Amino acid sequence: MKKLAAFFLAGILCPAAYAQQALWGGQDVVSPQVNTNQTITFRLLAPSAGKVELTGDFLPTQKRQTPRGETEAPGVVALTKNEQGVWEYTTPQAPAPELYNYSFIVDGLGMTDPNNVYTVRDVASVTNIFIAEGGHADLYRVNDVPHGTLARRWYHSPGLKMDRRITIYTPGGYEESRREYPVLYLLHGAGGDEEAWVSLGRASQILDNLIARGQAQPMIVVMPNGNAGRQAAPGESPAGMYKPSFMGDTRMDGDFELAFPDVIRFVESNYRVKKDKAHRAIAGLSMGGFHSMHISKQYPELFDYVGLFSAAILAREGVTSEVYQNIEEKLQAQFAQKPALYYIAIGATDFLIEANTDFRKMLDANHYPYTYKETDGGHIWRNWRIYLADFLPRLFRQDL
Repeated sequence: MKKLAAFFLAGILCPAAYAQQALWGGQDVVSPQVNTNQTITFRLLAPSAGKVELTGDFLPTQKRQTPRGETEAPGVVALTKNEQGVWEYTTPQAPAPELYNYSFIVDGLGMTDPNNVYTVRDVASVTNIFIAEGGHADLYRVNDVPHGTLARRWYHSPGLKMDRRITIYTPGGYEESRREYPVLYLLHGAGGDEEAWVSLGRASQILDNLIARGQAQPMIVVMPNGNAGRQAAPGESPAGMYKPSFMGDTRMDGDFELAFPDVIRFVESNYRVKKDKAHRAIAGLSMGGFHSMHISKQYPELFDYVGLFSAAILAREGVTSEVYQNIEEKLQAQFAQKPALYYIAIGATDFLIEANTDFRKMLDANHYPYTYKETDGGHIWRNWRIYLADFLPRLFRQDL
């Protein structure tokens, strides 16, 4: 027995054991650290590095040129190295309550913080996250409240001629109850997938917390993959572990919109839901807002609640799908049915604000009622989380 125990201990201590299980990890430093005054300290052990910087969306923004024109980008600050080879930076003041992204730049190479296991993927970029607590950011925490269930399901889409992956949130207590629930169909933007609203948008935490506070109705939230040419998120389909790209197989050509009833049929055949217009909502960000606008007007009998978050509005030049034709006539038919809520939200510096302003002028000219919310900032997840948290309490108010 002693020999066996010694062999087992040697196996654990042997570096090769890491191939089996990572029993230890990171570095012997704490990062990020929330200090007593709520400032944040970041650390990286890199004694051989010549320069270490930190970039994150809690830092003052800087202008950066992109293919879409000049945009705001997260700032960059330098860390200072101590005698132990640990680089360190402390924010001059406590960041405002929010969920933030950050990463290090070591001698010009971007990298995640090895001492922070909490990361998110946005297209092909992986960054660390932390939450500065308080205010609306407490909606993004996992609090001691009843929790919903997230399921990754597969459904068949005859319209797209493939099986497709979908993420579905059911509220706490769904499994034990017999009641029927309203449904929100929540759509992601270009470069996203059926994981985006869960990972980057903190949708399940926001829903759990708002429902527990009595500020939102218990509902089912359906998050499909809006990339019509893809079955699922990167690495989750037979396509394999390819590198994600911003517009790869994101065909905004009407196919996804025309096939959307396939999603509804799957949900209404497999979940206890209320199957009428008054208990269906659709919303999305950027490309998902574009999809939400065009799906809701293409099928005006389906949705009583529509949310456009930083939405693209018009189809790309050369796209000829029937979905994007006769827009004003279709909107007239949609608003003739008096939707309970038509919600538009966008940041003041968003590159799509001009298109949204023109769209609102057209709605105003036709006396179509809508709710408008404008925030600071641009085309960013920080805004889209805020819009979701503002949109959810407005849904299905007739059930109060």
